[in-house]
Amino acid sequence: MAQQPPHLVKQTLDKDLDKITSVEAATQNVSRGLAGPGIALIFLVAATMFAAVYVIGKPGAVVVVAAAAVGAYMAMNIGANDVTNNVGPAVGSRAMSMGLALAIAAVFETAGAMIAGGDVVETVSKGIVNPALFGSTDMFIWAMMAALLSSALWVNLATWIGAPVSTTHAVVGGVLGAGIAAAGASAVDWPQMAGIAASWVISPVMGGVVAALFLAFIKEFIIYRHDKIASARRWVPVLLGVMAGAFSAYLALKGLRQLFDVPLSTASAIGLGCGLLIWGISIPLIRRQSEGLENRNQSLRKLFQIPLICAAALLSFAHGANDVANAIGPLAAIVSVAQGNGVSSSVSIPIWVMVIGAFGISVGLLLFGPRLIRLVGEQITKLNPMRAFCVSLSAALTVIVASWLGMPVSSTHIAVGAVFGVGFFREWYTRNSKRRVEYMKMKADRWEIEERPERNAEELRRRYLVRRSHFMTIVAAWVITVPAAGGLAAVLYWVMSLLFI
Repeated sequence: MAQQPPHLVKQTLDKDLDKITSVEAATQNVSRGLAGPGIALIFLVAATMFAAVYVIGKPGAVVVVAAAAVGAYMAMNIGANDVTNNVGPAVGSRAMSMGLALAIAAVFETAGAMIAGGDVVETVSKGIVNPALFGSTDMFIWAMMAALLSSALWVNLATWIGAPVSTTHAVVGGVLGAGIAAAGASAVDWPQMAGIAASWVISPVMGGVVAALFLAFIKEFIIYRHDKIASARRWVPVLLGVMAGAFSAYLALKGLRQLFDVPLSTASAIGLGCGLLIWGISIPLIRRQSEGLENRNQSLRKLFQIPLICAAALLSFAHGANDVANAIGPLAAIVSVAQGNGVSSSVSIPIWVMVIGAFGISVGLLLFGPRLIRLVGEQITKLNPMRAFCVSLSAALTVIVASWLGMPVSSTHIAVGAVFGVGFFREWYTRNSKRRVEYMKMKADRWEIEERPERNAEELRRRYLVRRSHFMTIVAAWVITVPAAGGLAAVLYWVMSLLFI
């Protein structure tokens, strides 16, 4: 056989090497996509074995172990979806990196759940259904199993399509649907459900309005002033004091409520004291930090970076303390009933159940959280540290106001609503603010910049408008969370009842 010329041999070899390189690149790309689900599966197996150690040999061990796996799955979905709202604005504004945000959120979520997550949880999600109306303990167990699984599946789907939803509402919908399927519509507390439905509108609107008001204040009294640094020295300590007071009261009301009872008046007094203290401390600190800074917006952003990091940590702690118990409530109910303690409206949470919930949230956040963090922080509207500060401050203040008014609200809806509020306010302010027009003219005159309205309008349209596609997707997901989780729970309960009851 005749040998090929050397140049043809080299070409053939190069093609083969290119094919091998392409196969290796494709393999690495596929393996990266499977790494997250693989680690998640390992965690679910570990959580199941961990639960088995505590319940083996006890009544209902098999059911409890299965419920623990579903509870761990739910906790991971909470971490992937709900937690991202706490750190998304800080990441989107470049106040912290993604790695730092994930580390802070994981540590403080776990700490909040373990330290202040509480020993008692209302197993049927704040009295949505009456447990006494269930015909048997088996019906109750499988209704809670269906509620837990349906809410986890719905939150997983919402995360996949890129919609931050309320995990508490998902659990409420799951309990509602399973409760109706098992005990009938008469078992549901419909006035309570009406209040939750109202929160679909109240939560995001309140969050958006509060965030927009703070952004308006910052624009009017700091950004569009002739001497920005002098204005910042006057007002940034005030804003930091308000933030410190709000978070102190927020943590007292929500984050530490399971350790000891704190009335609203006491929480308000704590918040006022902490706010005044931080205001006094911040005055010399801000003055020292602002020395040598140029009189421009980029300088102002540096003054809000550290407060944003603190806000993200505190929001994560409060979220872990306040929401983990709701997420694992059905699991705690199953454990209590399966071990022969009877059906009750409230049960004690075993420490191993709390551990599964706390670490599941952190695992879900680390594996699947970055996608929604980027969505909330970067893709809805453009954020900088000042706007992100308004979002974080709004989340704390709105929860406090809602608690004072006795309104049920969702922290997820508030945080995302605050991002929308900031974005829509920027649209309105850009079109209507006389102060901004005067400031831009002054800037153009000072630097002899020729104004080009057409180019400016196109740039504003591209950079400042809220992305309507995200807005519609998220609002639609909010509206259908309860009915979707409820319908899925009813179907799952029907299947489980045929197989196991």
